[in-house]
Amino acid sequence: MARFFNRLLTGVLLASIAVGVATTAVAQDKTLKVGVTSGPHAQIFEVVKRVFERSYPGYKIQIVEFNDYIQPDAALDAGELDANSFQHRPFLNAQIKTRGYKLYGTGRTFIGPMAIYSKKYRSLSDIPVGAKIGIPNDPANESRVLLLLQKHGVIKLRAGIDPLTGVNATPIDIVENTKKWKFIEIDAAQLPRTLDDLDASAVNADYAAKAGLHPVRDSLVVENGESPYACLIAVREKDKEQVWLPKLVKAYQSDEVKKFIDSEFKGGILAAW
Repeated sequence: MARFFNRLLTGVLLASIAVGVATTAVAQDKTLKVGVTSGPHAQIFEVVKRVFERSYPGYKIQIVEFNDYIQPDAALDAGELDANSFQHRPFLNAQIKTRGYKLYGTGRTFIGPMAIYSKKYRSLSDIPVGAKIGIPNDPANESRVLLLLQKHGVIKLRAGIDPLTGVNATPIDIVENTKKWKFIEIDAAQLPRTLDDLDASAVNADYAAKAGLHPVRDSLVVENGESPYACLIAVREKDKEQVWLPKLVKAYQSDEVKKFIDSEFKGGILAAW
C-alpha cells in the first residue's frame, strides 16, 4: 500500500512539474505588436526586433507600420497594439491631454531633429516679408517649430510656453513677427511636398528622410542634440509593469541599434540614450 501511495505521489508531483513547465512556456511565448511610423522608426525597429528576439527566446515582435502620427496612439489605446515607437514626450502628453488616452512613455530612443527647408532660399534671413511657411498641424510639433524659430530670433512667443508640461504654442501665441510670415498648418506627412509651393516648410526627421532630405546638409536651420524632443516607447498605463517592457527598452538601447543609427543616418538622427 505504501508503495502504491509513493507511486501516486510521484505521479502527482511529475504532473505538477509538467503543468508548471507548460505554463512557463506559454507565459514566455508572446508576440508583441509594436506600432511604428514608416521610415526611420520602422527601419530602426527591424534591428530592435532582431536584438530582442535573439536576447529573449520565446518572445516575438510583429511590427505594424503607420503613415501618420494619429493612428499609432489610437491603436495602442484601443488595445490593438502592445506598444508603439514613433513619438516624443510633448507629442504623447498632448495626445493624452486632448484625446484622453491612458498611455505611458518610457525608454528614450532617438532624436529626429526638426528642421526648416526651402527650395527657394539658402538661409533663414533670405526669406522675405510676407512669406508662407508650412508647419505641422499637430499641437506638439507645431509648437516645436515655433520654438525653433524663436530661438533663431525670427519670432517671439508669449511667456509661459512649456511643451513638456503640455503648454504648446500656436501661431496665435506669436507676439512679435517682424517679417509678417504667414504660417500654414499642414499634416506633417505632407510637408515635404509643399516645398515647391511654399517659401519654406518645417519637416520632421522621419518624413524628411523619406523625401531624401538630410536635416544637417539640406536645411536652413535645425535643432541640435540638446532638444528635449527625444522619442520614446509608449504602452498602455496598465501595461507599464509588464516584464517584457524593460526588455524591449534594453534591446532598443543596445550597442547594435546605436551603431545602426550612426551608420545609416549619419547624424540625421541621433541616438538619445
